[in-house]
Amino acid sequence: MVSEALTPLANAAPEVTERLLRQDRRPVQWIIAPELVPYPVALETMRARAAAIAAGEADEAVWLVEHPPLYTAGTSAQSADLLTPSRFPVYQAGRGGQYTYHGPGQRVAYVMLDLRQRGRDIRALVQNLEGWMIDTLAAFNVRGELRDGRIGVWVRRPDKGPEREDKIGAIGVRVSKWVSFHGISLNIAPDLDHYDGIVPCGIADQGVTSFEDLGQLVSMAEVDSTLKTAFVRRFGPVSA
Repeated sequence: MVSEALTPLANAAPEVTERLLRQDRRPVQWIIAPELVPYPVALETMRARAAAIAAGEADEAVWLVEHPPLYTAGTSAQSADLLTPSRFPVYQAGRGGQYTYHGPGQRVAYVMLDLRQRGRDIRALVQNLEGWMIDTLAAFNVRGELRDGRIGVWVRRPDKGPEREDKIGAIGVRVSKWVSFHGISLNIAPDLDHYDGIVPCGIADQGVTSFEDLGQLVSMAEVDSTLKTAFVRRFGPVSA
């Protein structure tokens, strides 16, 4: 299980970790869901694919989805951080972290990689997933940063105050039999009011933002294309 303790201390994007690249250069299957995916379906699909990868019966995969509005609870979630339990469905995610929101306009990338082929380094995996988000943001002139003690990717908001920062990217990963699942989420243009029902990731003194909130009007397809390019740089080739 991956938790906040594995968050790197540096503010900038971590360097590419060469040992995360497969020696055989076998491509990762790149899958984009064409419509909203119910969360229970996503959980079952991820678990089945991860088990098949561990058994040598399936290729690695990155699965890009959007969900209907919902909240998920990680293994560190505190009940007091669920402010309006009846607003949206709440699911136990089985990943590290606390409460988070998923919904339309947010790109979720479920990352199912065989770490037996990638150096068996969970810390490097987490660092490069965060770097993947930062690289993607940078392509749209958004500066994403990491913060000690606050997992995820953050954007400075001097327009809101000298010390204000908003979260734009979240990460929550689980590893079983050296195969990862769950992954990352980036806020493209979700309804940010939906976060009002939780204390996102247990952090009450900072906010959340999105590409749209920052004035970057980009399509999901544009972000997906950039995510793919940035993923290849850090993790190797992909296939349809």
